[in-house]
Amino acid sequence: MNKLDLYNSEKLDRLRGQQDPLADHAVSKLLIRPDIIESINSWDQIPDNFPKNFPKEINGFFNFYTEPFPFESQFSGLRHVQEIFFKHLTLMLSLLGLYALPYTYAFGNGAEVLVRSRRMVEDPGRRLAETALFILECYRPGAFLEDKRIFLVLAKVRLIHAFSRHFIQKYDNTWDFSWGPPINQEDMMATNLSFSLLIYRGMRKAGVNLGQSDKEALLQYWKCIGYYLGLNMDFLPDSPKEAFELEKMIKRRHLRASSAGKTLIKSLLHHYQNGLLQPAIAPFSADLMAYFLGKPISEVLDIDPKNQIPDFVLGAVMAFSLFGLGGKPKSFLEFYAQFRKNTAVKFGENVTIKLPERKH
Repeated sequence: MNKLDLYNSEKLDRLRGQQDPLADHAVSKLLIRPDIIESINSWDQIPDNFPKNFPKEINGFFNFYTEPFPFESQFSGLRHVQEIFFKHLTLMLSLLGLYALPYTYAFGNGAEVLVRSRRMVEDPGRRLAETALFILECYRPGAFLEDKRIFLVLAKVRLIHAFSRHFIQKYDNTWDFSWGPPINQEDMMATNLSFSLLIYRGMRKAGVNLGQSDKEALLQYWKCIGYYLGLNMDFLPDSPKEAFELEKMIKRRHLRASSAGKTLIKSLLHHYQNGLLQPAIAPFSADLMAYFLGKPISEVLDIDPKNQIPDFVLGAVMAFSLFGLGGKPKSFLEFYAQFRKNTAVKFGENVTIKLPERKH
């Protein structure tokens, strides 16, 4: 079947009703075994052998990450994409905060999940730093190849999604199921596009054009990530044409103004205007967002640009990123270490990706 034939309302409605049973079953056991949560959070990578007291649902979940990748022959360009990221890492990280993240706020049903995270509203800087850390881990040189640490990162993010689903469905009596189940397959697919399609689209708006083969490689990279996050591989695009059509279809279905989206964007803009590590960008943060997002999405989010963006501001976005990291680093590890140092100073502790632990 032509993949474009999948991108219709009937099939996407069906996808919207689906979540991630493997991760959801694992979380049902983790909720009654907080000791295992603490154990997982102490790992550096998924161990070869699990403790004997791990329930079969948790073993089954982590065994998924030890099995051979079934599409390995299709993903010969992983290392090449990591090289692309290192070449453009400051711009790609800036696009995360100025384009990819606010883009997700414009889809009213999905924004209802995000606004229910108090930290997303009350501490957007830390949430942004955690997402940036996730991106850095995804693009770490050798990830998926000789460096296996990425599998634990993706497993934890997948479980964090399942924890969120559980708490919303069980305890949030304000959730309207006309929005669809929280963190469903369609919304996760839209997020996946925000890290692939939107990034190379944003790079073009910043004056950096990737070739067709590089765009396809980036889509394939995020298809690989999507597989380990529990997404339905049948729908994830393989070509820029498919990505364009899928994003257009999702936008047609779900782009709408919402109080949730406006709350999220207001919180994010307040952080940019008052707490950025790169102060030259701060006064133009709304203008930059509107530039990358375009008029329809900016209007949905009530972003009202006031200024013409000076060349030096766009240059700062490309050269320094939102996190104040500038200059061409000698290596990915040098950049990674500086990012960890800067964010630790800003937040008073290391930023980490970890499962929610029960407070004693």
